[in-house]
Amino acid sequence: MRLFGTNGVRGISNDDMDSDFALRLGKAIGTWLEKGSQVALARDPRTSGDMLAGAVISGILSTGVDVVDVGMVPTPAMQYYVKKKGMDAGVMITASHNPPQFNGIKVVASDGTELPRSEEEKIEGHYFQQDFRKVRWEDVGRLRQGESAELYVEGIISAVDADAIRKRSFTVVLDCANGASTSTSPMLLKRLGCRVISLNAQPDGLFPGHDSEPSPENLRALVDAVKNTGADIGIAHDGDADRVVFVDGKGNYLYGDRSLAIMAKYMVESGKASVVVTPVSSSTAVEDVVKAAGGEVVYTRVGAPIVARKMIDIGSMFGGEENGGLIFGEHQFCRDGAMGAAKMLEVIARTGKSLSELESEIPRYALYKTKTKCPNELKEKALEELAKMYAGKGRIDRTDGLKVYIEDGWVLIRPSGTEPIYRIFAESKDIEKARELAETGKRNIEKIVERV
Repeated sequence: MRLFGTNGVRGISNDDMDSDFALRLGKAIGTWLEKGSQVALARDPRTSGDMLAGAVISGILSTGVDVVDVGMVPTPAMQYYVKKKGMDAGVMITASHNPPQFNGIKVVASDGTELPRSEEEKIEGHYFQQDFRKVRWEDVGRLRQGESAELYVEGIISAVDADAIRKRSFTVVLDCANGASTSTSPMLLKRLGCRVISLNAQPDGLFPGHDSEPSPENLRALVDAVKNTGADIGIAHDGDADRVVFVDGKGNYLYGDRSLAIMAKYMVESGKASVVVTPVSSSTAVEDVVKAAGGEVVYTRVGAPIVARKMIDIGSMFGGEENGGLIFGEHQFCRDGAMGAAKMLEVIARTGKSLSELESEIPRYALYKTKTKCPNELKEKALEELAKMYAGKGRIDRTDGLKVYIEDGWVLIRPSGTEPIYRIFAESKDIEKARELAETGKRNIEKIVERV
């Protein structure tokens, strides 16, 4: 059995994700660590955050492991604290971009990176076997408070060209989505000399401003505010602020593949990175600009932890996903929304170009996404049948699912790691071609499921 998905354990608050579950998982986490270890714990503003944090803390303390509660801060702020303060692990209570009724528990390693699957399996083993360490009363772990927001913000400032940013005196509209970034991003931008116009900057676990996913539909107010104020840029985070998306000065929403390509181009051209790591689902635009700048792209399976681990393994200093998750090795090997925001301001300041000008330099491709149901027990069989169906139709990449390079585009068909579905991505210069590739892939999966 499996607890951890691609980004921690998630569920409906006080339903499957309740205090009893959190207590047991806390005990499993503590048992996985050595007695006397130290764990940093943080939360986003969700209404069940304190309840779940208290239960996880209680479980960890019962195993003889100490906890440092760093409060309500973004996930990357907790990860930075773990790395800088020499913690043995970190725990984040968050469901990231999910609706407010959800919450989750995510564990990170001592270097601040998300746990590899092999370590998650050890925690799951303790959980399912109810194999929990129980210490004597005098050895119960201790709880203390820690401060991570200041440390995190100063860490970002030290990792970017702060002087160049301050000289530009940017006007920024910032949408915190009523999430964890309310404690850090306004502070960061002000210290970088920006005039900050804030939206949804008060923490509220009901997300009254809009849902915490930074999609075009949810960021209409940000787009309008950028247009109405004449701001240089709009910046938005998801609930736990490990991602960032942008709106240019003309009020155009930039999809994550566009900002990823802009940043990849800059990192290679500036000599800060020679190899860019990204999942196979990323746009060809990323590879186009990286190769043109003299760099190399290394592809991985989908998932930020996988990208980060590959970056560490090969010594890459930049990587990211098409959802706004940018990873800067010079700062830390995890998705970091505030670092991505500050770095984009650096790009604009140092190139002297507006965000819309930078975006116009990126090759244009049309990406089409869809999905279809597939029982978990049929996923592997379906993948093998797909390989047979697409044999001879183009170059095939089996890095993650099945990616087929067809004339004028590609289609990626991959099983979800958390749901009984297949996700289908297709890209081409023409949106109708991309749609055709994706819908054909969807129909092929459905035929296989009916037949098998």
